[in-house]
Amino acid sequence: MWTKSYKYQVERDCLLAPSFRMALLVLSAFVLPSLTVAAASASGFPTTVFTADGKFPTSIFSKYYNDPTATSAQPQPIISDPVTHEIYPLELTNPDDIPTTDTKDPHPLPAPVSSAKLLQSAITQLNSIANSTILDTDCAKCVASLEVAKFLFLAAPSQGPAFAIELCNVFDLTSTCSQTYGPNDMGNVVTQVYAQADVGGLDGQMICQNFFGVCPLPPTTPLDLTGWFAKPKPNPLPTPKKPSGKRLKVLHLSDFHLDPRYATVSHASCTKGLCCRANNFNTSNPDHITFPAPRFGSYLCDTPYALGLAALEVIPVLANTKDAPFDFMIFTGDLVSHDSDFQLSREYVEYAEVVLYDLFKRTLLSGPVYATLGNHDSYSSGQASSNSFDAPGLTNSAGGNYDHVAALWEDEGWLGDSVVQAAKTHYAAYSVQRSDGLRVISLNTNLCKNNFYNYIDMTNPDVSGMLRMLTDELQEAEDAGERVWIIGHVLSGWDDSDPLLNPTNLFYQIVDRYSPHIFYANNGTVMNAENALTTAWITPSITPLTDLNSGFRVYEIDSATFDIMDAYTWFSDVNSYPELDNQTQFGPTFELEYSTRETYGQNIPGWTDSDPLNATWWHLIFNNLQFKNSINTPPCTGDCINSTICSMRSGSASLVVQNCLS
Repeated sequence: MWTKSYKYQVERDCLLAPSFRMALLVLSAFVLPSLTVAAASASGFPTTVFTADGKFPTSIFSKYYNDPTATSAQPQPIISDPVTHEIYPLELTNPDDIPTTDTKDPHPLPAPVSSAKLLQSAITQLNSIANSTILDTDCAKCVASLEVAKFLFLAAPSQGPAFAIELCNVFDLTSTCSQTYGPNDMGNVVTQVYAQADVGGLDGQMICQNFFGVCPLPPTTPLDLTGWFAKPKPNPLPTPKKPSGKRLKVLHLSDFHLDPRYATVSHASCTKGLCCRANNFNTSNPDHITFPAPRFGSYLCDTPYALGLAALEVIPVLANTKDAPFDFMIFTGDLVSHDSDFQLSREYVEYAEVVLYDLFKRTLLSGPVYATLGNHDSYSSGQASSNSFDAPGLTNSAGGNYDHVAALWEDEGWLGDSVVQAAKTHYAAYSVQRSDGLRVISLNTNLCKNNFYNYIDMTNPDVSGMLRMLTDELQEAEDAGERVWIIGHVLSGWDDSDPLLNPTNLFYQIVDRYSPHIFYANNGTVMNAENALTTAWITPSITPLTDLNSGFRVYEIDSATFDIMDAYTWFSDVNSYPELDNQTQFGPTFELEYSTRETYGQNIPGWTDSDPLNATWWHLIFNNLQFKNSINTPPCTGDCINSTICSMRSGSASLVVQNCLS
């Protein structure tokens, strides 16, 4: 199963929201669902409501660039990197001086190629165009333009950004072409990708479909699994493990999106970009702030320090873990704020990694934290480049951050040296064998989503080799009789806007092979309770962006089967935050939204308190608790219900496109 966190209070609930705010937790099993046994222990959550202190906890950091007790500005702590030993400067996060471009990091270009290679590439692309059946449409014009771009980028890469700007203007992709596709932003990325991609084939069609919006979505490439699995699925399946009746507590956080550039009392209702920033305004009234950014956050803004620390303060209280800590924690990605690429840098990303991983360790009273990377945990779309792409300089830009984040996981004591080395090798993906019989596999699912560098060699569903690694790890776990949790950020299914068809199709088949007991057998051809295999849990986001309340979730799991027995979701009403300004007595209030079992368990005949919340249970449920009670989100009714249920049950983008309403 996958684990992906989201701003949902949903388990297989009515999932919704852009994938960049999601994180997914799939709980994959190698045994059948647990049989009914003696009643499990009590939940142990006596506290359902808690109000944070309105004063900022100044002792949480040892030094500050400014006065952390001020209510007119967010604190600016002085942060030292335990890996590089550098002190991050104030200019990196100063809300009054946000950079307009990144001039520090390398922006490598591809090396010029020989005339012989140019000729061979030209012949190959010519054949691709000749065999195409879509050359009489805007799609054909786009593909032909990519052909021109490809050979220019191969022969004269320094002219790539200038030509990318022209492509943007001709196809009217954005109103900021010169900035967005300049040499210090996406211009160099586009040059790298188009130079390497098969633009006359599937790569070009997918680029023109996703980034230009002029081509239809090509179908999923037929998958050949010959030789992929080392062994057939066991028949009969292994005997199910018996539940222990003892419950472990697991915290699941995702989409923190810390914004250290958050400017209190700036425009909270801006008309472009990330709001609550000193450099963004509302075009209808740019000189007057009609809605000042509250100190604790707002619906069009990412998480300020004040909200982030308040959430971390209340979690141990609400989950009753101050004296009995969480057994472990899952963090399914997106540490970094939603800045445009030209406002990001590798240093800015590393700052967020250092701050939040350190805060998790010091405030949440957790056992090990198993983390994965979100699609925003990089400073450009080149972050997730795969091992098939041999481009000059990318080791410095992408691989360097993989090394850094893996070293931080080791520094916090969450991963051992051998696992850290594997994470550095596999693009921050890794596998951990816990002593209690659970194996946690963390995937960098950015390699399976629509970032630029994944548009090279798209007919290959596993360019990076990560899904090959996943399959091998699952085979080892099956042989050892272990249960497995797979964690990742980008949803494998849900909708067709972010996950790519071919990689998620392969992922689905892998889950089908190794899950014995929502994903369904036989590629989802029959979706019923008997064929329900495994469940992907999507957790709420800390960030309110966009139009969501802040929230988090705690699971109770059986210590022997690792089945989820209950899940508790808390939320904070972001709409109330303006009332907390100009005082320091009260901070945000987080309250229990629902217990999954109590809310939905009564609808399942014959399901007892000792039965797990597994795929069969979820098949029989529709959950409309999607948005953490946000006042800005409409109810899901009519076609929305049918589309939502279909998307939730798909498990791969390929099945969503095939079966579900848009």
